[in-house]
Amino acid sequence: MSTVFLVSANTNVEPYPVYPIGMSVIAGALHNAGHKVIQYDMLATGNSLDHLRCALTEAAPDYAGISIRNVDNVDSFTSHTNKYIHKAKRIVDVLKESEVPVIAGGAGFSLLPEEILGFTGADYGIIGEGERKMVELIARLEQGEETKQIYGKEKGIPGKEILVPRWEPQLLRYYLDQSGVINVQTKRGCEHCCAYCTYPHLEGHKMRVRPVDEVADELEMLCKCGADNIFFTDSVLNDRGGHYLQLAEEIIRRKIKISWCGFFQPGPIENDELALLKRSGLQAMEVGTDATSDATLKGLHKSFTFDEVMEFNDKCVAQRIPCAHFVIFGGPDETMETVREGIANMNSLNNCVVFPFSGIRLHEGTPLFTRAVKEGLIRGNQSLLEPFYYFSPQLDKDEMNAALTEGFKKRRDRLFPPDEGQQRINIMKKFGFRGILWDQLIKFDDQPGNKIPSQSLRDSAHAS
Repeated sequence: MSTVFLVSANTNVEPYPVYPIGMSVIAGALHNAGHKVIQYDMLATGNSLDHLRCALTEAAPDYAGISIRNVDNVDSFTSHTNKYIHKAKRIVDVLKESEVPVIAGGAGFSLLPEEILGFTGADYGIIGEGERKMVELIARLEQGEETKQIYGKEKGIPGKEILVPRWEPQLLRYYLDQSGVINVQTKRGCEHCCAYCTYPHLEGHKMRVRPVDEVADELEMLCKCGADNIFFTDSVLNDRGGHYLQLAEEIIRRKIKISWCGFFQPGPIENDELALLKRSGLQAMEVGTDATSDATLKGLHKSFTFDEVMEFNDKCVAQRIPCAHFVIFGGPDETMETVREGIANMNSLNNCVVFPFSGIRLHEGTPLFTRAVKEGLIRGNQSLLEPFYYFSPQLDKDEMNAALTEGFKKRRDRLFPPDEGQQRINIMKKFGFRGILWDQLIKFDDQPGNKIPSQSLRDSAHAS
């Protein structure tokens, strides 16, 4: 069997450093197949190419793999774009100095496989879930067989067969020290059809849930290693089948002492379900509200209305559960009228944080990309290695950004522009705060009966 040197290329620390579980899942698959695996994290080793060279020389691997999590920072508002793909190229250049085959993969790679393979100079690439395909590719290379350069997507791995990451103790200690948060995946796939989203393209439309017992076992193991703050990285945690509720019940039954957060879609949820989640350790919710008015929600193919967003938020406030709503301005059917309506709507939401973004980074294979081509905003064959952002042709981008800046400038819990919000979070880090951090911006009233419902606040905003 072979020695495989895996590299996580991600060095982004905003909003906080994230453990490279994708690399560790691949490491587990290779280890189970009998290979010796070395997991190397660029962030945890100081982002030094010289250190990487030394580690490669010491390991003397037969194969190298690079996990590319992001292409860029998807922030249209900044004057510069953080192009992570250029860092990935420099890493590949170092890996190729060892004269071993270099295999690229990861979520970022899977969005632009041909372009990234050509740009970085990697020898092979794997699209989508890679644990089985990585083992198969190396087996073919070991046997000297002819093999294609890019392994395309295949049918998703069933939930009960999704591997637990091969957690690396040294990396665990690093991320616990740096952020205090460890990420865990309970399912793959996305059952929603949002116009801009790449999750269905990467993981499929069918939710594939991991056995609740297995996830709970993983949580217990992580707790023994000192991890008590968990972020569930599923595309949407609150699935229609209720797997997330079963997991909450199991966490309570086993008395697993964790605080946790995850991605939620706003929509119908019962008070007793929220109470159950809170008893299991729910600390906060990151909510994919995405748009700020009924017109723009429809334009993004969302399955809920803004009234449902308000009801969801009010129920969370009643349970004293902090929510952060992530929303995008400038999407399909956005006008200056809906921008003003959206600002008023978001400011009417009670006791929550809002992360507004400007424009939508386009990716081929999404309904929004198809719409942008039809609207003449982009060519069908245009390279997307350089980021291209969708803005509704019915508005002026600069006028919209000015309105957003003015509309949110007096709110410490409305973090726009995005880089300004990150600066506030960085200040909290300097004072020793760990975790998701944005929840520190929410102060619940000690007398819930005195709260003004969001609907009343919204009516007042539109009346003014």
